[in-house]
Amino acid sequence: MSRNMRVLAALCICAIVAGCGGSTRSYGSPQVTRFATGPIYSACMSSDRKARSRSLCGCVQATADRTLSSSDQSIAVTFFKDPQRAQDIKMSQRPNHDRFWDRYKEFYGRAEQVCRGV
Repeated sequence: MSRNMRVLAALCICAIVAGCGGSTRSYGSPQVTRFATGPIYSACMSSDRKARSRSLCGCVQATADRTLSSSDQSIAVTFFKDPQRAQDIKMSQRPNHDRFWDRYKEFYGRAEQVCRGV
């Protein structure tokens, strides 16, 4: 894997972790769990990202629990140790990878909104 590809993939993952944030209260809608533990939480906490924290990783996991299946989460966890895998799946021509990537983008967008400022 080239250094540029590794940096690009790592930046994508960092954007999820560092870019997450948001209010702990949403007005006009039911209270939503903002913390959970699970495979993404564990991968996030064991990563070397400077922005990682217990609350941020817990928020990202809670968002994943609402957005991704357990098998999708298992795939997403691999991105923390092998950022090139994210790029490979994104660029893949396989229909199942396309469907996964659509779900992953939805998760990413929600995590960015929900976890901002955590």
